Amino acid sequence: MSLRAFFSTVVGGLVLLTVVSATLLVVLTTVLERMAATLSESVDGVRQAEELEVDLLVHSRLLMSPGSPMLADPSRDRTPPQIEDDLHRQMEDLRATASPGEENQVLDEVQEQVNAYLSAQRKVADDPDQVQPEQQARVLGALNQALRSLEQLIQINVDQAQEARQHAAHWNETANLLGVVLGLLLVATLGMVVFWLRRFALRPVAELQHAMRAFGTGRNKDSRAPEEGPSEIRDMAHTFNEMAESLAHQQEQQLAFLAGVAHDLRNPLSALKLSTALTGRAEVTPERMQRTLELVRRQVARLDRMVGDLLDATRIEAGKLELQPEVRDTRELARSVVELYQSSDSGHTLDLVVPDTAVLVRADPARLEQVLTNLVSNALKYSPAGSRVEVSVKGDARSAVLTVADQGIGMSAEELKGLFVPFQRAGNARQRAPGVGLGLSVSRRIIEAHGGYIDVESWPGRGSVFRVHLARVISSGPEQPSATDAEDDPANGDPGAVH
Repeated sequence: MSLRAFFSTVVGGLVLLTVVSATLLVVLTTVLERMAATLSESVDGVRQAEELEVDLLVHSRLLMSPGSPMLADPSRDRTPPQIEDDLHRQMEDLRATASPGEENQVLDEVQEQVNAYLSAQRKVADDPDQVQPEQQARVLGALNQALRSLEQLIQINVDQAQEARQHAAHWNETANLLGVVLGLLLVATLGMVVFWLRRFALRPVAELQHAMRAFGTGRNKDSRAPEEGPSEIRDMAHTFNEMAESLAHQQEQQLAFLAGVAHDLRNPLSALKLSTALTGRAEVTPERMQRTLELVRRQVARLDRMVGDLLDATRIEAGKLELQPEVRDTRELARSVVELYQSSDSGHTLDLVVPDTAVLVRADPARLEQVLTNLVSNALKYSPAGSRVEVSVKGDARSAVLTVADQGIGMSAEELKGLFVPFQRAGNARQRAPGVGLGLSVSRRIIEAHGGYIDVESWPGRGSVFRVHLARVISSGPEQPSATDAEDDPANGDPGAVH
């Protein structure tokens, strides 16, 4: 799992937990508010029903026993008609707060019975002197029924209040349980996050830091970071390991390069040392002196070529390769290189194939000759004596192609992969000719600096074909660079030297 996925999951879980908590809080608040409203309505219903009972009793006492004393006389400021008005108002108040169902039915009965009581009282009040026992019994019966219905109404409100209280207690317990569960989930989530970070994130980071410190200080060049933990840390560890492998490989290449340079420099230096020792002898003949001077010249040229490759590689890596481009005919550049090697006795057949029309490119002529010289020199060094090396120039509407083909040792597909890598040479190449492995790398970078590229085809034991591709310049006038101009240009210099 990646850190992004992990934190997204954690944040999503916390958001879900927060939403659930908020939802439960809203539901709990709503339920408790409803329970509180029910309790309040039940208490009001009980109070109003009791007030109605008291007023009925007071009303009946005032009418039936007007002279009897009362411990508390709530009616001393009210008359029976006022009490009747209060009874009707209280009935309306009870109706307003009554819940549908049984309470409404009982309230209908109470209202009917209160009306029956008041009607019976009015009949008695119209002729108090002729009141019969049956009429008084009817009044008391209606009063008792009304009081019983009011008691039933009070009981209904009490039951509703108890039920609301039980519901509130149940929801309170549920809320407490859910609070404990959500708290435990939150603590467990935080604990898992801390454990996961310590186990799968912080530990790999610490190991990566330790490996980087050990490698950076040079204490352990074989130090590598374990590729474990989240994908981002694994990618960092993999990148560090690749970098460490690359640096170790480069260090090995540099050591091998230094050893190769020391070996390759020792050979010409030994030859120069031997040659200078021979020239000091008195019996040296002019012919021997001439051969010795020729040997010295070749070894100096070889040293100059090696130092030139090193300097060019350094300039290229530093981004300070300077070019002086001009429009030149590639046929003349190829002809000058071929003539240089045809003048020496290389033991090979060197052919030049060029078209009849000029193939112009904008390039630094000295650098382009350096590339061609390197390709032709390699073709001659790695080809058996008597074999044929062909240098050709071709052009189409957009590009110019300079080709060097030989019949030499060739290379395998595996060897071609590292062909242009600095300081690397194929096994057969190391055995056939000395060198530091910079010529092809420098040549490729020079051509790439001109906006072109080099490709190669090779077959083991059958030879190789190198092609240099450059953008062609289409001439817009009759004037074209001539061979004489190319020879007189001081920028060309010695085509055999490394610039």
